[in-house]
Amino acid sequence: MSGLAESLAAAPVADIAFTAPARSLIGRGAKDQVAALVREMGQSVLLLRSASVAWADALRAELETLGLSVTVVTARGEPTADQVRDGVTQARAAGADCVVSVGGGAVIDLGKAISGLCPSEGDVMDHLGLGDGAAPKLATPLPFVAIPTTSGTGAEATRNAVIGVPEQGLKISLRDPRLVPDLAVVDASLTDGLPKDLTLATGLDALTQLIESYLSNRANPVTDALARGMIAAAAAALRLLMAGEDAVARDTMAKASYLSGLALANSGLGIVHGLAAVIGSRGGAHGAICGRLLPAALTVNRAALARAGMSVARCDEVDRWLRDGFGTSPRAFIDAQGLASLAELHCAAPLWDDMAQRALTASSTQANPVRLSFSDVRRILEISGEAAD
Repeated sequence: MSGLAESLAAAPVADIAFTAPARSLIGRGAKDQVAALVREMGQSVLLLRSASVAWADALRAELETLGLSVTVVTARGEPTADQVRDGVTQARAAGADCVVSVGGGAVIDLGKAISGLCPSEGDVMDHLGLGDGAAPKLATPLPFVAIPTTSGTGAEATRNAVIGVPEQGLKISLRDPRLVPDLAVVDASLTDGLPKDLTLATGLDALTQLIESYLSNRANPVTDALARGMIAAAAAALRLLMAGEDAVARDTMAKASYLSGLALANSGLGIVHGLAAVIGSRGGAHGAICGRLLPAALTVNRAALARAGMSVARCDEVDRWLRDGFGTSPRAFIDAQGLASLAELHCAAPLWDDMAQRALTASSTQANPVRLSFSDVRRILEISGEAAD
């Protein structure tokens, strides 16, 4: 054996386990291939849809023309345990052997949960770990197709479904690597013309996911590659969309959202999403919460890294990319666009101590680049809650 071969054999092996949809179609016109591909996955389709997405009607008609049985469920709001139960009941009654979600991240999460729980035993609460004893393992999920109509959550590329339990003030993720969609179809034409406020909130969610994945203590060369080349481009695209409709910018945001989902599924997130998980249980829009918290979180994380003697290079890269894309500071950009305040997002000052304490133990917080104290997390809320200059 050569000296080089001996060195390589002796070196520790660093494995990167990467999770992604089995197949992804990305680009304008991709939606035209959906019906034929669904026919290869099942004959009885549970079609989950947002009420506002007219294309879902065309998809249903095409599926039925191909001879498939289609049961339509209109999803409203973020999925709750009760909605999941209802969806599972309808899927079983219809004999569904395939689930298709057309809509935003909430619709996609609902579809993931139904695809996983329909063939499984036990109640959704048991699988969320809220029942007695250990959570049971899911059976093999039904084939699942995710077709996003917003550019934000990246749910079409992730392994978890966020489920609300309103009576307990909780949002909990149902997690399983097999919940990653079998097919993700990312067609930016389905996002054309979205309202400005929705475009802003979802776009900031995608940006935050890219940034937190890049800063994460679990980042790896693959997730770095996904995030590094997209942050400035996504910020610039979002800036363009705040000025007016732009098809190229829509395409960029659709790709950014998908890549952010891939990145977060393989590296984790950070304190912004840790806080957003507990704040969002009170009803505020997730993407708007992330966008409102992001500038302060970057500031506090950089200071904490410096105190710990750790590199701040990545924080400085992110700051530069955002300033280049937005044309100003992140805080100035979101304030100029009229993003909701922290108080408007149901997190006024009297709640900050409780929110900060709960965020410290949130699952997303564990991937933050540096361990934060209670006072650090509370400081993020304080800065975020300050009135614009």
